[in-house]
Amino acid sequence: MSFNIEERYKKMNKGEVLLAYKGSITAELITNVLGVVESKLDHVIDKSVTKKKIYNILVESLQNLYHHVDDLPDEVNESMDIHFGIFVISKVSDSYDIRTGNFIKTDKITKLKERLDKIKSLSKDELKELYKFVLNNQKFSDKGGGGLGLIDIARRTDGRVEYEFDDYDDNYAFFSLNITI
Repeated sequence: MSFNIEERYKKMNKGEVLLAYKGSITAELITNVLGVVESKLDHVIDKSVTKKKIYNILVESLQNLYHHVDDLPDEVNESMDIHFGIFVISKVSDSYDIRTGNFIKTDKITKLKERLDKIKSLSKDELKELYKFVLNNQKFSDKGGGGLGLIDIARRTDGRVEYEFDDYDDNYAFFSLNITI
């Protein structure tokens, strides 16, 4: 295997790290992290608009991690929790980055890549229209959403969303999302 989770985690820890986590993603963890981040942002950022944007994007990102984590490969599952994910919040130059990562089944890559590429290609007005359309017409998936989270993140960041897929084995990849605010 060429993919190493520790190397990916180190790579995600760029800039002035405000909070970094690697492990099981649970509802309780998300609640605790949001409380910590809200307090930390109050001490680090003066602009309330920026704080609100970071907080809202973090909520969407953590919900994506929680709801869209695939069961892990058996050999990984032995050393990690089933709902394994990574997230890092950091200040890089004059912006803030929220980076997330989780394992996904390789058969989901094409659809996710197409969705992300479409979202990234849209203008602010087109994203607004797509958001309304999905909100009013899309069926919600069994994992809770209709893709609104990624659209909302792109709307709030003017499309400053990057992603990577690292091959893990024939059945799994590690999906990394980097959001710049």
